[in-house]
Amino acid sequence: MGVPSDDAVLIQKGNKQGEPHVITVNCPDKHGLGCDICHIILDFGLYITKGDVSTDEIWCYMVFWVVPHSSSPVVRWPSLKNRLQSLCPSCSVTFYLNDQPSNSPASPVYLLKFFCLDPKGLLHDVTQVLCELELTIQKVKVTTTPDGRVLDLFFITDNMELLHTEERQHHLCKQLDAVLGDSCISCKLRLAGPEYDCHHGISSLSPAVAEELFCFVLSDKETRLQALSSDMTNLKKANVVVDNSLSPAHTLLQIHCVDHKSLFYDILRTLKDCNIKIAFGRFSPNSKGCRDLDLFIQQKDGKKFVDPEKQNGLCSRLKVEMLHPLRVIIANRGPDTELLVANPVELSGKGRPRVFYDVTLALKALGICIFSAEIGRYSSSDREWEVYRFLLDENCGFQLSSTLARNQIVDRVRRMLMGW
Repeated sequence: MGVPSDDAVLIQKGNKQGEPHVITVNCPDKHGLGCDICHIILDFGLYITKGDVSTDEIWCYMVFWVVPHSSSPVVRWPSLKNRLQSLCPSCSVTFYLNDQPSNSPASPVYLLKFFCLDPKGLLHDVTQVLCELELTIQKVKVTTTPDGRVLDLFFITDNMELLHTEERQHHLCKQLDAVLGDSCISCKLRLAGPEYDCHHGISSLSPAVAEELFCFVLSDKETRLQALSSDMTNLKKANVVVDNSLSPAHTLLQIHCVDHKSLFYDILRTLKDCNIKIAFGRFSPNSKGCRDLDLFIQQKDGKKFVDPEKQNGLCSRLKVEMLHPLRVIIANRGPDTELLVANPVELSGKGRPRVFYDVTLALKALGICIFSAEIGRYSSSDREWEVYRFLLDENCGFQLSSTLARNQIVDRVRRMLMGW
C-alpha cells in the first residue's frame, strides 16, 4: 500500500552547532512537489546548503541539507514536518487510481486589527510574532494618524488551521501583548469580511515605476531607479548550458549562478510554471559564493528540449528568475519617499514567503520608521506580481532625497531579501 504517512518526511537534526539538518521526503510524486517543499523550507527561515532530487514520475525521493538563516532565530521543527507532510500525496494505492489535483477549501482569512503608538521597529516585531506562530500575512494596510498613532490591518491565514479556537486566539493575543506592551491601545481579531476584497489590489503605479519593477531585462544605466552596487553587478552573471548528449530520454541543464538563500526555490518555481518535469537534480554546496546545479528534465509531453528556440527561451527565463527574483526600488510618491518591492506570483497563486518579514527587518536595522505600508497584486506582461509598498518616515538618519542614501537603503533591503 506504500510507506506509512509518518515516514514520508524525516528530519534528522544536526549533532553540532552549525551542522546542517537533513530533511528527507519519500512519497508519491506530483508536478511541482519539489518547488512546494522548497517554498515551505524558505517560509520557515531555512537555507538549503545542498540537495538531491530523484523521481520516476510515480515516486519521488528528495534530500535537503538545511541550516537556519541568521534572520530566523526560531525554527519550529515539529510544525515544519507537519507542513511538509501535508504536501505529500496519499501513500496508498488509491493515489495511483485517482491521481487528480485536490480542491481543498481555502483557509479562512482573519482580520487582525490593532491601534497603537509607534515605537521604531514595531511593525517587524509584530510580523515576527505572526511568522513564528505560522500565520501567513495575505494582505496588510498600515496607516499613521496625524498624532503619530498607527492603525494596522493584517489579513492573515493560519497554516495550522486552528485560529478559530479560543486557545489559539488567546495564544496569539498573549504573544502580541508581550511585543506591543503599553504601546497597544486596542487589538481585535475576527473573520475578515468584504473589506478583504477591498484591499486586494494596490494603488495605481506610475508608468515609470511599473516599467522599472516589471521589465523582463534590467538595464545597467545609472539613471535607472534600481541601481546596483559594485558586487551586485556580479549577480548579473549566470551560465545555463543545455546538453542532450548524456541521456537518450532527458535534457541536462547545467546551471552556475551566484548563490542566494532562495536560489533552489526560484529555479524549481520557474520549471514548475513552465510545466517542465525533473527526473533528477543535484544542488551542490556553495563554492566561492556560487552554486552549481545539474537537472535532467523533460517537456510536459515527455520529450527532450531539442528546439534551439525553446532552449534559448528557457535559458533566458531561468537567468532572469535566478538573478533578479525580487525587484527593489525607491521612488517619489508625491512629496513622499516610497520603497517598492515586487516578486512574481506562482501560477498556482502562491506568493513568495517572508518578503514582508525581511523588508521590515532591514528597515528596522536601518532605523527607518514606516509611515504606511500595503501589500497587493498587480498584473503586467501576462504575469501577476506581488507588490509591497512602504512610505518611509522622513524623520530618520537618512536624507531620503539623496541618491546615495536611497541606494544604500535599496542595497540593504535587497541583501536582506537575498540572504547576503
